[in-house]
Amino acid sequence: MARRRLGRRFGLLWAAYAVSAYGSGLGFGALPLIAVLVLRAGPAEVAALSAAGPAVGALLAVPLAPWVEFRRKRPVMIVTDLVRCAALASVPVAYALGFLGPGQLFVVSATLSAARIASGAASGAYLKALLRPEDLLVANARFESTNWSSIAVGPPLGGAAIGVFGPVVTLVADALGHLLSALCLVAAGGREEAPPRPVAGGTAPAGGSTVPAGGTAPVEVTTPARSTAPAGALLDGWRHLLRDPVLRALCLNNMAVSGLIMATEPVLAVLLLRDLGFPPWQYALAFAAPCLGGLVGSRLARRTVARHGRGRVIGVVGTLRAVWLIGLALVGPGTVGLLTVMAVELAIIVHMSLYTPVLATLRLERTPRHLVARTLTAWSIAQQASIAVLTALGGLLAAATGPRTALVVVGLLALATPLLLPRSDRSGTSLARHRPARGPAS
Repeated sequence: MARRRLGRRFGLLWAAYAVSAYGSGLGFGALPLIAVLVLRAGPAEVAALSAAGPAVGALLAVPLAPWVEFRRKRPVMIVTDLVRCAALASVPVAYALGFLGPGQLFVVSATLSAARIASGAASGAYLKALLRPEDLLVANARFESTNWSSIAVGPPLGGAAIGVFGPVVTLVADALGHLLSALCLVAAGGREEAPPRPVAGGTAPAGGSTVPAGGTAPVEVTTPARSTAPAGALLDGWRHLLRDPVLRALCLNNMAVSGLIMATEPVLAVLLLRDLGFPPWQYALAFAAPCLGGLVGSRLARRTVARHGRGRVIGVVGTLRAVWLIGLALVGPGTVGLLTVMAVELAIIVHMSLYTPVLATLRLERTPRHLVARTLTAWSIAQQASIAVLTALGGLLAAATGPRTALVVVGLLALATPLLLPRSDRSGTSLARHRPARGPAS
């Protein structure tokens, strides 16, 4: 399994992702923290900021999807990086001038959410055009390992920086990360095929292919197709997810698993910090250290698929990433309790980091090029909505029954999520490499 070389342009794309991810890791949780430390916000205000900002951002991302689809993707990624840089930088500027208020934090949160979804959609479409299909899994595994390493390193360093330099310093680092990301994307250069112009609602592949300048993969050429209602461009990504039985099952499963995992975080924080008396540094350690397992899982993705097949990885690893969640209900006080949390989180993260690159590759392969940005946007919005809803319900359940009972219920629900995975035979033929059908999505 020699290390694959994916070219200079991918290297710069990966560098852009890395500096952005590490900047975001340093700034993880900074907005709620600033609301508490600077604006003296109460629990209700912090909860509203944490939930409403991303929710509004997801709504803003809906009309952005066609805008991303019908434009060259590298400029879109550059613009979204610069937008996030400006939004983040506005907070320390307002803080220094004494003008910072909760309304600005809400606007920044919504802007970051919308820009993150648009950037992710553009990045996926750009990656599909840039690389050969057989290289997509390697690329996605590298992104996944970078993501988990940034989560492992960023928040602890960010917390230490806040303690030394004040509450807004990590937002400066986050803004600089997005600025450096934009510069890496500018340096990537190369000619990118112009996407089809939006006609009265849709595009379809013309049946030809070309190779972009500096690229290595054949890329479908798209031309305007028969017109549909303009609103159809907004819904084509959702239609594709719903009409493809494999993607539909994977999306529903991902919504359930992601939502349930994230729903445990605030409940577990109450259990560990309030009920069991864990000091804050142990609480941070319990979540930061297991993230190193993401390096293990992502590095195993390619060889695991080569040995066992993609269908088996989706079925087995997709199941294993959910079954450990029930273990959080068994957490007790002291060192044993801390090790229990770390062991459960490590098991979840190793399997998630192995599963996610395989899922991302399968999703790109089953989506025509002219629908990638809208499909990825729809996927991100669905996942974000699921996380918001299940987190809110988990909090209500914990308030009514207690944190441990809520963790038991969430864990039991997670045990049922493998039922949503797509069915395949033992060899996984229904999940084999798939060439999306040519033609309009609607």
